[in-house]
Amino acid sequence: MNKMTTRVVSIVIGGLIVFFAVLIGLNLYWGMRRGTAGSAPVRAAGQGAGGGTGGGRPGAGGIPGGGQGGPPASPAGRTAAAVQVTEVTAGTIENNVVINGDILAASQVSIFPTVGGKLTQLRYQVGDWVNRGQTVATVDPSRPGEEYSESPVVSTIGGTVLSAPASLGDTVSPSTAVYVIGDLANLVVETFVPERFSNTARRGLEALVSLEALPGETFPATVQEVSPVLDPATRTLRIRLRFNQRDSRIRAGMFATVSLVTNARVDVPVIPRSAVINTYGSWIVFVVDNSNVARRRTITPGLENETSIEVQSGLDPGERIVSAGQNFLSDGDPVRIIE
Repeated sequence: MNKMTTRVVSIVIGGLIVFFAVLIGLNLYWGMRRGTAGSAPVRAAGQGAGGGTGGGRPGAGGIPGGGQGGPPASPAGRTAAAVQVTEVTAGTIENNVVINGDILAASQVSIFPTVGGKLTQLRYQVGDWVNRGQTVATVDPSRPGEEYSESPVVSTIGGTVLSAPASLGDTVSPSTAVYVIGDLANLVVETFVPERFSNTARRGLEALVSLEALPGETFPATVQEVSPVLDPATRTLRIRLRFNQRDSRIRAGMFATVSLVTNARVDVPVIPRSAVINTYGSWIVFVVDNSNVARRRTITPGLENETSIEVQSGLDPGERIVSAGQNFLSDGDPVRIIE
């Protein structure tokens, strides 16, 4: 039994040795065949790739001969990439924050009675104009067994009646608002700036206001009032803006969208945001020289918004940069400028 096992093992080992020897031989044989087939005959000096001799026109890839030309190539054999360019210009860039707000009357006051009692007269309705010092309501302070003359409720402001919270016959006190009167001739926008922008909010900042009721139009406004404290519940800062020009179409209570200019730079190099590549914390652009070769340039950005970036260093006005097609460029690549 042991002799039989030893014989079988010997046969298997011998078969494996023969198998691997055949594989090695075949690999050597096919390797020599490929090496022979891959070698090309050496052309004589001056012979073109198309088989002609003498001074043939350069073919594709810059090889002399009679071949047909392909896409334009650089002397180094690199195909010129199609790109769009823009010129670095000196201009103004603004940093904006967009927030929502409401249109309010510039002066809005609640009118209170001087004594408590029963409301016996309401002389005006919502929308009526009231002059300052005019009696708008009367209150009877009489009690059971005691009779008093009616006490007038006088408006402390001239304007339009915005609301009448109390109703005729109600029992009111000196803390009950009978009317709310506002000056609709002068409207303001009240809005709330998030905490992260609160340090930039100050009187005199310019803004553009758009209204859902008047789509496609914007109205310039200026910050007139800034609260000295933030609301601890919302972490926002209340500001009020006054319209630079009156417009009768704007009414109190309208919903407003405010684009507030928090910072601005004037007469600085400005480039499109799309031209900049941010890679590993570096801001890169490609400058096109007079030979239409793209050169990689690192810049230092400043202010930025949705469309533009200020360049603090790395570019000068008048230089041409790649604004489209730069994502596949390398330093020194030839480019073909398209419109």
